Amino acid sequence: MTSLPNDVLIVEDDPFIALDLEETVLRLGVKSARTTSTVARALEMIAERAPDLALLDVGLRHENSFAIAEQLAVQKIPFVFVTGYGSDNVPRAFADRPRLQKPCTTAALLLVLQRFGAGSE
Repeated sequence: MTSLPNDVLIVEDDPFIALDLEETVLRLGVKSARTTSTVARALEMIAERAPDLALLDVGLRHENSFAIAEQLAVQKIPFVFVTGYGSDNVPRAFADRPRLQKPCTTAALLLVLQRFGAGSE
């Protein structure tokens, strides 16, 4: 069986989507899922304990998640944009990063989790 990340950070400002993502990744077998809706708290959470994978909503309330993406890239922590926006809204530096289109299916989310499972880059 393909391994999954042990710890996933979810950055999402819609509480219903955040809860759905959290419940889904846990149901799929991830051991720990942490959620936040702000850039500041996400950066604190990364500093406290680096996740194995981060799922980032691009458009947060009054801000975007690109500062989080920059920090994750520096630390070589994989991340995926989970967004309803197209690639035009993502800076060129992150154009090659994986993206899940909202609303994402459980099957698509599982593929992402398997791709970035424990021990992968």
